[in-house]
Amino acid sequence: MQDLGRIGFSEDQAALLDVATDFCLQRSPVSTVRRLMEDELGHDPGVWKEMGELGWLGIAIPEDFGGSGLSLAEVVPVVEQMGRRLMIGPLISTTLAAQALVVGGTEAQKRNVLPRLAEGVAATVALAEADFDWEPDTVSCQALEAGDGKLVLRGQKVLVCDAGVAQWIIASVLYRNAPALVLIPRSALPEGALRRETVIDETRRSFALNLDGVSVSKEDLLDLDLAATALNHLHLAANLLGAADMIGGTQACIDYTVDYLKTRTQFGKLIGSYQALKHPTVDAYCKYEQARSHLYAAAHCFGEQGVGEIAVRMAKAAADGAYSFASDRAIQFHGGFGFTYDCDAQLYRRRAIWHAANYGDASFHKAKLAKLLF
Repeated sequence: MQDLGRIGFSEDQAALLDVATDFCLQRSPVSTVRRLMEDELGHDPGVWKEMGELGWLGIAIPEDFGGSGLSLAEVVPVVEQMGRRLMIGPLISTTLAAQALVVGGTEAQKRNVLPRLAEGVAATVALAEADFDWEPDTVSCQALEAGDGKLVLRGQKVLVCDAGVAQWIIASVLYRNAPALVLIPRSALPEGALRRETVIDETRRSFALNLDGVSVSKEDLLDLDLAATALNHLHLAANLLGAADMIGGTQACIDYTVDYLKTRTQFGKLIGSYQALKHPTVDAYCKYEQARSHLYAAAHCFGEQGVGEIAVRMAKAAADGAYSFASDRAIQFHGGFGFTYDCDAQLYRRRAIWHAANYGDASFHKAKLAKLLF
């Protein structure tokens, strides 16, 4: 049995956690979240610019390409606090696009694109398809050679988060019957290639991407020898950051519920004094603490072969269960109001469902873990 009990919390993580806690609290009150849900863009460009000035977009980008030279472990506390406040913006999407280039891009692609991402230009990844099964190498979209050093793309992608503001989209395709990644500049997309999707989490901006007829240069293919490695890395990175967002949301649900239990009275008593409400709230908190420990253990050993994958899958499975439970109880404990659109617990429950639909839910990761551990 491999040692999975290690956990670390660096000084960089602590510093970023402190800054992110205050920043997200000030910039993303729930009133702002609800206002941006009605906005076509879906996020505040001014806040996005501030994130860039804080250096958040370059945290996991090497210093040679304009970043801070840290790792995804240092992105985790930032995303955790964003999830706690339901902060909206393409940080996760841009970070994943950067990771695709860091791990699998050519030197020219790294030099040309990574400094722009670190400065605050948005990008995203397009991995999911209509019949996807969360496996990183399940691809049916194609890149076909068209002569003169050109490729013509075919197929449809779904759940492409933040594609509306992305200047580059990194998509998974089949090239010469093998999975590959291709860097698609925004200028290569014809009008109508992106279609806004209606998804359960209204704080997200998700798009379907029609690749039919999109033409790119063969130089836009990421390093073919590193494609499999990059796809697996992206899958685990997306789950690590997704788990971070979920842990932050779980904490918010518990805080929201406890505040209500300490103020709402029924039959002359605070409802928080009733065991039927106290015990599930404690259960929610225990699940949260367990899941958060899994998260930071996964962040600590993310880059370690074998152990890193196990830890990330454990973290995502634990976060899925904790977030679903806490947000569900938050809705129930608010009584009739909890089932209305005005209850903030609804927003967190929707976010929990969104994350379960991306890169694998708890059942998917537990099935993977069964093969990895036994």
